[in-house]
Amino acid sequence: MANFLVETSARHVHLTRETVDVLFGKGHALTNKKDLSQPGQFACEEKVTVIGPKGSLKASILGPERSADQVELSLTDARTIGIAGVPVRESGDVAGSPGCVIEGPCGKVEIKEGVIAAKRHIHMTTADAATFGVKDKEIVNVKLDTARPLVFGDVVVRVSDSYALAMHIDTDESNAACAFGAVYGEIVK
Repeated sequence: MANFLVETSARHVHLTRETVDVLFGKGHALTNKKDLSQPGQFACEEKVTVIGPKGSLKASILGPERSADQVELSLTDARTIGIAGVPVRESGDVAGSPGCVIEGPCGKVEIKEGVIAAKRHIHMTTADAATFGVKDKEIVNVKLDTARPLVFGDVVVRVSDSYALAMHIDTDESNAACAFGAVYGEIVK
C-alpha cells in the first residue's frame, strides 16, 4: 500500500479581512513567511494572541484571508486557556462552537464562535483517491510507523484537485504517536 506524508498542524487562526484590519491596522497585508503543503496556503510572519477565560496563547496566522474567523487549537491548548466544550470538527464547521478573544498589535476582536480542534484528515486529489481506493468524506484508519506506532481511527478523506497529498494531525496527536520529523502514514482496513 502507498504511503503519504503526515504533517503536524500546530495551533493557528484563519482571519477575515475585517479582523486583519482591526488587529493589524486598516489595509494591512498578511506577510507570507512560508508556503505550506496545501497549494495557495501559507504561514504568516504575523502572530496573534488567543485569549480564553483562564489565560492566553500565541498563535500563528495561516493565509490567505478567509470568509470567517476560525481558531484551531489542540484540546490541551483549549483546556490550558479555559475554553470549554471545544468540538472536534472539520475546518470551516464552526456553528455552535465556543468563541474567544483574538488580540493583535492594534486591537482585539471577540468572536462568538469559531474555536475548534481540527478533525484529523487526509488531503487528496481525485487521482490520489483512486490510487488509495477511497472517496471524499470517507472515514478511514491510518497507521503511523513511529517510535510509538499508532493507528488513528476516524480520519476523514478530503478530495479536491486543489489539494496536495498530506495528512494533518494536531500537536496532541503528534505527541501521542511520537510523530516528529518526516513521518508517513498508511491507510489500513
